[in-house]
Amino acid sequence: MQLASSGGRRLRHAALAARELALEPGRTVTRKELSAAAREAAKALELRNGPRSVLSELVACWGEQEWERLLVWPSNDYLMSRTGLSERSIRYAFKVLIDQQLIVPKESPNGKRYAVKDLAGELVDAFGFDLTPVYARRGDWAERLIEMRQAREVRKRAFDEITIARRAAEEALRALAEHYPDLDRSDLEEHVKGLKARTPVRSTKAMPHAILDEWTALRMVCEQAFLKAGNGGKSCRHTYNNNGSPSEPCNKGFPKKAEAVRSTEQTPEHLSPELILEACPTLSDYGQPVRDLADIVSAGRYLRASLGAHESAWAEAVEEIGTVRAAIAVIYTLQLYEDDVAKNGGESRIKNPGGYFRALTRMVKAGKIDLAVELLAMRRRRMA
Repeated sequence: MQLASSGGRRLRHAALAARELALEPGRTVTRKELSAAAREAAKALELRNGPRSVLSELVACWGEQEWERLLVWPSNDYLMSRTGLSERSIRYAFKVLIDQQLIVPKESPNGKRYAVKDLAGELVDAFGFDLTPVYARRGDWAERLIEMRQAREVRKRAFDEITIARRAAEEALRALAEHYPDLDRSDLEEHVKGLKARTPVRSTKAMPHAILDEWTALRMVCEQAFLKAGNGGKSCRHTYNNNGSPSEPCNKGFPKKAEAVRSTEQTPEHLSPELILEACPTLSDYGQPVRDLADIVSAGRYLRASLGAHESAWAEAVEEIGTVRAAIAVIYTLQLYEDDVAKNGGESRIKNPGGYFRALTRMVKAGKIDLAVELLAMRRRRMA
């Protein structure tokens, strides 16, 4: 194993990257502020108990010196006595904290940790660990915690919808058994039983969107079976005169009443044209001044073609979430796409912006995404 020349610690890329982080000029940090940043970092990175305890003890060692770097130098024996961990666990915790760019080792010539004093006995420097990255990245922790809360809310809603669909499917089968006991329903009951076995528990961190789609489809099948049984085996379908594409509206255009900004369709104060302009500079492609909701709607309708979205996608969005939010969804999707292209060297992970716009519209309608929250987060990332 190749070791670094100073103190026998391996050189890590994460340590070099974290070393570039610095405090604002003239900034002083209290132990209380550093401790708050460390707690948010531990939550945002979901640190285990060992690294979390070691980080907490390192922060507690900060003496509030007016230095450019936040240096601490506790020994392994001290940390072992404070945390109850073994020396091997302490060393593993150091590795985790360094890899997560929370601390930076500052090695001494002999590999020991100690403070350096001047002739007057004042502390002027130290060899040990630099906690500057923990505090310098406090904005990252706050943003990540917001994203985690949003993800938890989306996951909770998905599991709630799974519960609703499961109960509806089971109720449909119960009604079939009660009213039509002679009807064969064994296949549906087996399907419900198998799907229940594959449904993850709520404590899982995975997004259950795929299993939700299966439950929704199974609910429809069970309810249709009950409906068909009540109709004497007839489906009673209406005659369809629309021979066009199923994804297109019957009138082949926009509903005129939905194109205007309704008097009752007002956005919250924090979802203002000013916020949209700051979060989405792609509005400059519109080429016209944006001053109010009417301008936002015009810009969204104009930029829809830039997404490659069909007119039916716009019509669906207007019908489902209103004209203003449909326009904001267009602008937000286009900005996401352009940001992704710029970030990934000309290639975006969003392969179908038009399809993304349709999906976004449906998630906004279902309450899974709040456009105001997304725009605030986008503006914060852009300003940072």
